[in-house]
Amino acid sequence: MLLLIALAHSRQLHAGGNSLATPAGGGPVDVAVQWLLTSFVDGRAAPLFGILFGYGLVQMTRRYSGPNGDPAQARLLIRRRGAWLIVFGIAHVVLLYGGDVIGAYGAFAVMFAGVVSWSSRRLWTVMTITLVFGVAAASLLQLVTPSDAPLAVGPTLLDSAIMRTSALPVLPIAAVSMAPSVLIGVLTARMRLLEQPDRYRSLLRRFALIGFPVAVLGAQPVALQAVGLWTPGSPGIDTVGLAVWAATGIAGGLAFLATIALFAYRLGDRRGPLTTALVACGRRSMTFYIAQSPVWLLLSEPSLLDLGGKLGAATAAAVAVATWAGTVVIAHALERTGRRGPFEALLRHLTYRGRPRPRPAA
Repeated sequence: MLLLIALAHSRQLHAGGNSLATPAGGGPVDVAVQWLLTSFVDGRAAPLFGILFGYGLVQMTRRYSGPNGDPAQARLLIRRRGAWLIVFGIAHVVLLYGGDVIGAYGAFAVMFAGVVSWSSRRLWTVMTITLVFGVAAASLLQLVTPSDAPLAVGPTLLDSAIMRTSALPVLPIAAVSMAPSVLIGVLTARMRLLEQPDRYRSLLRRFALIGFPVAVLGAQPVALQAVGLWTPGSPGIDTVGLAVWAATGIAGGLAFLATIALFAYRLGDRRGPLTTALVACGRRSMTFYIAQSPVWLLLSEPSLLDLGGKLGAATAAAVAVATWAGTVVIAHALERTGRRGPFEALLRHLTYRGRPRPRPAA
């Protein structure tokens, strides 16, 4: 998941920038990489993040209140955790990176803490409504983003921080937009899809075999523009293409989830050094999500290395992979010394301060 997020964030280093349909140029390798990332990652990695967040809300409820959960107690805990996530997200935006998702998930937790006890019918109803809203919001954002839109950076670090801060009022909109993927996570957690992959192998295979083609085909109205092979004939066609791209992103998130679950099932209890390092990074996912941001800050700020929009798509992707690999190495070192991720430890302390700690997971 963190590798996909790093690859998605790497676009700020190439000429495509915030406009997904803008060609970044370069040689054949750059064009191929841009097509791959636009087809498989942009708008497809974020839903995976949302699904896992929703899954975690249900797991937290079970750990805190027992197998059946206590809805009232769970809502208080989720809102408290969500409020602190908003604080973390605001600090992340102001100090490091404008594309933060932590604050949006915190806003969702505060606004929709009761999802853990909603009926399946209500979950599907709200999911449908918020999906329409999210597709409209994502399409509108791309429509109003000029192809030559500059990165949100200023001549100094302070100027850039002020520019990033201006995006904070859209947190509630972002929270509602990513609600469908979070609600899917709640539904899959009720099934214990990830805890019991042997029981759901056929369903997971269908998610992967259907989800990837739907997500990739749905991305082509944007991906083909990104590589310069197609130009919409009218604003209406462009709008429809963007809506299709946005609506099919969740299929990609589900496909990634299913593929990872099936791989983990095949792996079983075998733990080599690479698997151990990946697990260590996953246990510290918030810490190492935030740890990627200093790299983007260092590379993109005009007052620092000033490489924003100046690298080829392939080079930018290589930087993302190297950044992620570095965090995996650090996570493995923390695991060997028995240390938690600092941000996970702080969030846990703030969330449960003055409250009983959750029971160990069964």
